[in-house]
Amino acid sequence: MVRSFDKGRARESVPLMIRTNVASATPSVPRQLEAALELRSSGLLTEAVDMLTGPGEYSAYLCAVRAEIEFELGRFQDAALSYFSVTISDPDDSNAHYNLALCLQHCGRWDVAAEAFRRVLQLDGEREDARLGLGACLLHLNRAEEALAVFTHCGQGHESRPALIGKAVALQLLCRFEEARMAYSAVLASDPNSEEALCNLIAMDIETDDLKRVWDHSTRLLDISPHSTVALQGLATAAFGGSDYSAAAFYCDRILELAPDSLEAWHNFRIAMDQSSFSAPEQALSFRIGGKQ
Repeated sequence: MVRSFDKGRARESVPLMIRTNVASATPSVPRQLEAALELRSSGLLTEAVDMLTGPGEYSAYLCAVRAEIEFELGRFQDAALSYFSVTISDPDDSNAHYNLALCLQHCGRWDVAAEAFRRVLQLDGEREDARLGLGACLLHLNRAEEALAVFTHCGQGHESRPALIGKAVALQLLCRFEEARMAYSAVLASDPNSEEALCNLIAMDIETDDLKRVWDHSTRLLDISPHSTVALQGLATAAFGGSDYSAAAFYCDRILELAPDSLEAWHNFRIAMDQSSFSAPEQALSFRIGGKQ
């Protein structure tokens, strides 16, 4: 039997970034920090971190700078520890708590990241970036109902694109499909080329067995991104549903060009070839080679 392509999770995209803490008074710049910043500006990030991890009196400012560089290096656990020490030193530093939450997100620690974002909102209830981060964490924790409430609160009636995406994903996970469609439609109205919205719509269309919408959204996504495996999987699914096995084989072949290790694509390609009008081995081989050109 045909194996369903992995629909995966509905995907949310929250563009979050490290916030630099700007103190009310500019700290004196010790020689250690000056040397580290020079190394950083020269692209020598590892050496800059090493410069800031040497012995010396503790400084929250130096620790925050080190954390920023550790984050740039992708050392998210180290950066989290550095930012955590800053929050201990100054519990009311909302930027430090926010940056700690980002590091924890990158470490996949969604539960503690959510708590860190909540702490930011306790300190500054107007920070939409923290609210978006909290919503994203709740989605990863499969707490869609809570995430929906958070994203609905974003913007207070003037929802940003990330908030709309988050709201749509939460509704989709709650199987409130018509409301999710309306939210995705609002995203596409403001950004007709939103691949994320189209990918999630395709997954939802497959889940609800709406093959016409699968075809429409997949075709639209393929026009935007000709190498989208999600679009090709959607088109293959629609072709199988309509018993168009030649088309299904063609789309599976395209998927295999992009993802040669996809077991589902290989399995479905063989079934489509068996069921299609390609009966001679020579024709089947020609089809496979032709798909790679």
